[in-house]
Amino acid sequence: MKKTIPILALCLACAPRVFAQEPVPTVPVVVTNGEAVIIVAPDRAFVTVAAESRSRNSADAQRQNAEAMTAVMAKLVQAGIQKDAIRTLAYDLQPEFDYANGRQTLRGYVARNSIELRLDDMSRVGPVLDAAGGGGATSIGGIRFDLRNRDMVEREALRQAVADARARADAAAAGAGRTIDRVIRIQEDSVPEIPRPMMRMAAAEQMPATPITPSTVEIRARVTLTAALK
Repeated sequence: MKKTIPILALCLACAPRVFAQEPVPTVPVVVTNGEAVIIVAPDRAFVTVAAESRSRNSADAQRQNAEAMTAVMAKLVQAGIQKDAIRTLAYDLQPEFDYANGRQTLRGYVARNSIELRLDDMSRVGPVLDAAGGGGATSIGGIRFDLRNRDMVEREALRQAVADARARADAAAAGAGRTIDRVIRIQEDSVPEIPRPMMRMAAAEQMPATPITPSTVEIRARVTLTAALK
């Protein structure tokens, strides 16, 4: 006699098991912002120095410019600027035109050489400016002040910003009758770039010593902190 296998029982045995999913518990959180500002005196300065030469002939303009910048750099080295503290920013040779009666006429060529100086002694900024002007620089400007240990100060500002955000989170939790269980996330927020202190001046011959008074440098940090409550 053939045995009959209960089809219904077999289907039930082969069917996948379905488990009821429990809802994921939501953790109450608090989100706060923290900010820190550190104001320090600068200990580094950058100065842009340029030499400009003009001639009817392009090659002559280049030659004159090379001679002018060589003289400027010689004066800077005499003033104590190390060669590794000088870098070229730009060099260009461009034609210049006169315009009259709807027509342009070639006037000549202008050659420009711009360099940037790094100074780590604030007391030397004024004398260096005077040396550049005395050496034949046609423009001196874009003086900006900065910090040699900027990275370290930025990290300290970040630490203070996180501490500020955590203190605000503790205060918010206490106001709600709770306490902070754990910090879930810390996000460093972008801070709008604040123009660093700058000044501009025109080079001049036979001028008295240039007085320079550096302003302060501000380092800012902002964070967003998310913490779980208990």
